[in-house]
Amino acid sequence: MIDIISNIKERIEGFFTAYARELPGCQYADLRVEANDTRWASAEDGKPKAAGRDEGGSFGIRVIAGGEKKAPGYYGRIFSLKDLSHIEELIRYGLAHAYARAMSNSRNKARVSSDLEEFGRTLTSTELSPVEIYQDTVPALYKTDPRTISPQEILRLSEEASKRIKNLSGIQFNDVTVYTQSLGELFVSTEGALIDQYFAYTQGNVYVVASGKEGQQELYEYVGDQRGWEAVSEGINVQGMNLLDFSMRVAKDALALADAKPFRSTEKEAVVVTDPYFNTLLSHEVIGHPTEADRILKYETAYAGRSWFFKNFSENFIGQHVASPLITTYSDPSLPGYGHYRYDHEGTKGKKVIHIDRGILKGFMNSRQTAALLGAEPNGSYMATDASLVPLIRMSTTVFAQGNTDPQKIIGDVSDGYYLWGMHTPSISESRENFTISAIKTYRIHRGELKELYRGGGISADSMSFFMSVDAVGNDFKIYPIANCGKGQPMQTKRLGNGGPTLRSRARVVGGG
Repeated sequence: MIDIISNIKERIEGFFTAYARELPGCQYADLRVEANDTRWASAEDGKPKAAGRDEGGSFGIRVIAGGEKKAPGYYGRIFSLKDLSHIEELIRYGLAHAYARAMSNSRNKARVSSDLEEFGRTLTSTELSPVEIYQDTVPALYKTDPRTISPQEILRLSEEASKRIKNLSGIQFNDVTVYTQSLGELFVSTEGALIDQYFAYTQGNVYVVASGKEGQQELYEYVGDQRGWEAVSEGINVQGMNLLDFSMRVAKDALALADAKPFRSTEKEAVVVTDPYFNTLLSHEVIGHPTEADRILKYETAYAGRSWFFKNFSENFIGQHVASPLITTYSDPSLPGYGHYRYDHEGTKGKKVIHIDRGILKGFMNSRQTAALLGAEPNGSYMATDASLVPLIRMSTTVFAQGNTDPQKIIGDVSDGYYLWGMHTPSISESRENFTISAIKTYRIHRGELKELYRGGGISADSMSFFMSVDAVGNDFKIYPIANCGKGQPMQTKRLGNGGPTLRSRARVVGGG
């Protein structure tokens, strides 16, 4: 299925740009086409459950057109193999539809602007900040092409992993699901961009229910990478484990947690050390989402909240200390993993964006349109779940930068505190100015050593206070995959990367996660 991208790109580019340029008042148009081939299987309690192969495609069109107050119009559609024989006809129809929407939006914008003088001044013409135009082909990274792996082979691996888990004493239930996917994307614009990119994703999901001295414990984790089948068969991933070993680790952790006592919340703040796996969720929720420009411009307020970094253009923390001088955070799509890409979904080359530089707030992820509004350079952060949906400003790989302290020393210098390992559940305030994030495992630190294991522990803190209190940053930088980041309405899920090194700070440690 994904071969259609390379087969049709020259033909599609020619007729799409020619047709768009003939439309009166059309300032700009772009086309995104996507095709994917996914093979998957699952096993439950050591027995095969399901297996299959899914192929599909989608395309999306954006047009900016109109008179003095130009406006966008969009069209999106999912297509199947049988639609390929008349794909040009479908795209032509979609372009006409998006153009009609843009012209109607432009007329309405001009009418409201004229009728409501004060409010109307806020309705500006839609403009895209200029970018360098590319024509490029970007191959997928893999050792074993996902298209060479059959659902039967995937089923054998998931069944074997499930059987091994089932044989452990105390395991009540398990489910193992594995998929491997090939994805191709095409981007065409009337500015001359012609980009086709290809990706490979492979992931294993493990769900376990264990029984122990303290009751039952559920645990769900996944392992994967933006790679081929080797990500789960050979353990080429951040966990450094193949699916069989990873599944056993998850199951044994569930058994240990089922025997561990629930954590009781502390009354006061305590010293906390958070590992890179825990900081994956911390960087995602409290740094990544609040540095997306659509949130600071209030486009996301009704769906997911605003940003604690930016109240408005006169009240914000830009250029001010929001964290300890030891803290630097950034987003970078060139980093490996789920968040890696070369070009975003409007053809902008992805750039590293520094959010916090040694404690000082600097910049945000943006699109060409929001960059124009903010007077910033576009940084390639405009992405959609599939081509039929309107892109949103999304994280690529958002992380805490590496420090220079051995994590063993960070723990060893703590006389009394807690160590939190693994990401579990977030609870974040509307503007993300405070948070509660639970860990998979919580340990008591006593005289520099990890002691009792607890389940259900997490930290609760004011975001700025927590970051300002960081007094140690590890040299153990890691990037973990986030498989299903949700944003927008209708909801779009996206794969991306987060992480960083070990951090030490202060927070209330809470139970019940």
